[in-house]
Amino acid sequence: MTQSWHVELAEQGFVVLPNVFSAGQIDAVVRGLEDAFARDTNDWTLRTADGGIYGARNLLQLWPATAEVWKQPSLIEILTETLGQGFGLVRVLYFDKPPEQSWALPWHRDAAIAVKNNRLPSGHFSKPTTKAGVPHVDAPDWLLENMLTARLHLDAMTDENGPLKVLPGSHRGGAERGPVTILGQAGDVLLMRPLLSHASNKSHSGTTLRRRILHFEFSGIAALPDGFAWHDFVHNETDGG
Repeated sequence: MTQSWHVELAEQGFVVLPNVFSAGQIDAVVRGLEDAFARDTNDWTLRTADGGIYGARNLLQLWPATAEVWKQPSLIEILTETLGQGFGLVRVLYFDKPPEQSWALPWHRDAAIAVKNNRLPSGHFSKPTTKAGVPHVDAPDWLLENMLTARLHLDAMTDENGPLKVLPGSHRGGAERGPVTILGQAGDVLLMRPLLSHASNKSHSGTTLRRRILHFEFSGIAALPDGFAWHDFVHNETDGG
């Protein structure tokens, strides 16, 4: 693994790691997800009117194997160097853009985190919401700056199937250039800072391509202030604690 990811992640707020997962590993992930979705009795899968799945929440409970499937040596190394030895996995989401049932996302940053109780008074957290039964709040910048998202591409990302667009450098408060479209192959991983501005368009009309993503969020900070606690914090098992 080259060390250029340090510079790209720091300056641009994102980096694409090619071929992190093999085709066989991707197939196994897809099968595991499909089995978990078929067993969902909690409405954690997000479905279209005709029953198609376009997303899912609470993956750590819906498919507990998600706590392990991300563990490729290159990702462990980068996360440890970026977030520290005691980092943890705090949330896992799933996204898809089914053909003929696509959707778009406006420009935004990922500020919401999942917590055990979002009704505590706080000078740090705001905007309490509930998503699929789980309390969420908007986190302060200092916490988001100590987090990293890894988006595992389960399908090739092309101009046709509504790929993510990002504004390089926007995680530091101002975009350095125009939008960049994230293209790649199944098995690639996009690492991005939560404060990076990103968006996506709908898939092209008539496409037969899906756009499945397994979205992992990691934090280098385990203990939250004001009595708040992560809803989930799966410790890095290489930590000595």
